[in-house]
This record gives sequence, C-alpha cells and structure tokens, in this order.
Amino acid sequence: MQAVALDKFGGPEALKIQNLPIPQIEAREVLIRVEAAGVGAWDPFEREGRFVEIMGSKPKFPYVLGTDGAGTIAAVGKDVNRFKDGDRVYAAELGNPKGGFYAQYAAVKADNTSLIPGHLSVEQAAVLPTDGLTALTGLEKVLGLKSGKSLMVIGASGGIGHLAIQLAKRIGADVFAIASGDDGVQLAKKLGADSAVDGRGDNVLNAAKEFAPNGIDAALVTAGGDRTVRALSAIRKGGRIAYPHGVMPEPTAPDDVAIEAYDGENSPALIDRLNALIDSGPFEVHVDRTFRLEEASQAHKALTEHHLGKIALRIE
Repeated sequence: MQAVALDKFGGPEALKIQNLPIPQIEAREVLIRVEAAGVGAWDPFEREGRFVEIMGSKPKFPYVLGTDGAGTIAAVGKDVNRFKDGDRVYAAELGNPKGGFYAQYAAVKADNTSLIPGHLSVEQAAVLPTDGLTALTGLEKVLGLKSGKSLMVIGASGGIGHLAIQLAKRIGADVFAIASGDDGVQLAKKLGADSAVDGRGDNVLNAAKEFAPNGIDAALVTAGGDRTVRALSAIRKGGRIAYPHGVMPEPTAPDDVAIEAYDGENSPALIDRLNALIDSGPFEVHVDRTFRLEEASQAHKALTEHHLGKIALRIE
C-alpha cells in the first residue's frame, strides 16, 4: 500500500510517500480501506517526536501518522461481529502501533470504529472523531452541560469549537461563540450560535454581558492567551471552565470559578452518543481544505495558517 511515513521525526519535509505492507489485523480489529484522513492540530507535535517522548514509547519506523480516518471495511477480525466487508466507517486511534490513517489501509480496534453517522461525506467523517469526542467529553462529562444553561465557546471556528457549538445546541444550551475573523464569526452563526463575536475585537466582554447579564454558566476553551483570560471574566461565580490538554498558554479562571483540563475520551458508548446527537438533525463538519495524500507536508503547513474547522487528506 501507499502511505505517507516518517523515517525519522522532523519537520513537514520528513513526510514522504512510501510503499509499505498492509497491516495485519488481530481478533478484535478491523482493516479499513482508507478514503480520507483527518489532519489534526496535534499531528505536527507527533511528527516532531514529542508525542512518543511524553508516552515513553519506542517509535517504530517507518512511522505513519494519522489519528482519524474514514473509509470502508476491508476485513474483520474473528471476534468482530458489528461490522462486515464494505461497511462505511470512521475511526480514531491515537498512536496506533500498526500505523495511522495517512495510508491506503489502517488496522484499528473495532471498539474505536463506528458506522458513519448522518449524511456526512467521507472527508467530514474522517476529520470528526477525535475533535468530536473531545468536544462532547468537555461539554457533558467535565462541564455537565444541561438544557437551559449558557455556554461560552472560545475558539468557536476551530476543529473542536465548531463541533461544540452544534453539540451544545442539541443538548439545549444557549451558546456565546468567540471565533477567529469575520469568516469565523459567520461560520459560528451559521452553525447555530446564539451570539458570535471576533475574539480579536474589543467588544467581546460587552457582547458577553449583553448575552448573559448575570454571567455565563460555563466555558469550553480551545485557544489560550490574554484575550482568553479577559473573556473568561464573563463566567459567573460558581461557573465552570473546561479546556483540553494542549491548549497553550493554559487558561486561568476568575475567582470562585472551577477550571479543569481534560483529555477527550474514546469508547463505544461515547461514540454512540456522538452519533445520536449528529443524527438528530442537520450537522456540519466543516472541512476547510482537502489535500491529496502526497501533499501531506503542505497540509501540515496549512495548519499554521488561518483556517476554519478542519483539514483533510484524500487517499486515492
């Protein structure tokens, strides 16, 4: 199979097309014929070797990146009965020792795999799982978001944020979105935010007070910095703030506001919950740009440029 692989950790130029063996599956795994892969904001971190340092694991080269992907089932392990050949699926597996989704085939645990929900395209499904599950973990498990509550989403036009807007609305919350640029504000409004502002502007706090005069109940933070700290002063006393590990600089909370860093979870139950929310109505996974597999290095460079939502690789 063709794959984009690393012979050593490094910059975008280290990503090279190679011919590699198709990975073999075990009893509880599935083999996916990959049609598209997500390009995660964390992929450069992994590409530079910092992920294996944190995990304390020994890398095996050639090293294939790609936590998220989608395609069709090509084979199932002997203990897998939820899928059959030809099923259209998406999956996420971080640091997969058998190789990631920057390849024509990927071997993945069946528990990390799901049928594609709703009317999502294969590119949309490919970029969805990690950010979707991270958003949902933050909203429901960490923040305990309920219908009728108010939520601030910082980084609302990014990968996690634009999904969080839609999931929060389906939970029944009122959403105040802080996005990036006029195009980000328009996207947030299109996706259902009750109010949306450009985080680089000067009217964020005034807009937040107008949105919730007594303070906003909770915040999901996916972008750090001084502007984030100022915006969080609009969270009411007794409120809660959640942010995924990796947000830098790490946000700080006002007095009498709880704050928690967390990791997105991946389990069959949480995937089913995510799918059910997506299936309950029109849902957009915003793919800003799609690159061919051999353009993976360009896709990584695009991560550093202004973009909305997600970036995908199309596997021919």
